Amino acid sequence: MKFGIVVNEGPYQHQASDSAYLFAKAAIAKGHEVWRVFFYHDGVNNASKLTEPPQDDRHIVNRWTKLAEEHKVDLVVCVAAALRRGIQEENLAAGFRISGLGQLVEAGTQCDRLVTFGD
Repeated sequence: MKFGIVVNEGPYQHQASDSAYLFAKAAIAKGHEVWRVFFYHDGVNNASKLTEPPQDDRHIVNRWTKLAEEHKVDLVVCVAAALRRGIQEENLAAGFRISGLGQLVEAGTQCDRLVTFGD
């Protein structure tokens, strides 16, 4: 099965990003494809390379980067939501790219399931 994932919440304010990441890892482990993860609303904060959590905490941004590298997952950040929150190409973490809502629509049409995490 081919999955698209939407993340609507930031990496440390809500469990949505952790849940989406763990869902993606589990789906891949079961032989499914995670085709695209679309970061929308506060979810765009998952893409900031300026994030620096304490050493004893998980680094959610790095988790997404590693997932993209290892499994060729397309990590797309909504341009309008990103600009509202100060996320630009210059401070985008590795593996992420900025694009428009058309990428979300495409995920909805190309994937068997589109799963949303967060409000």
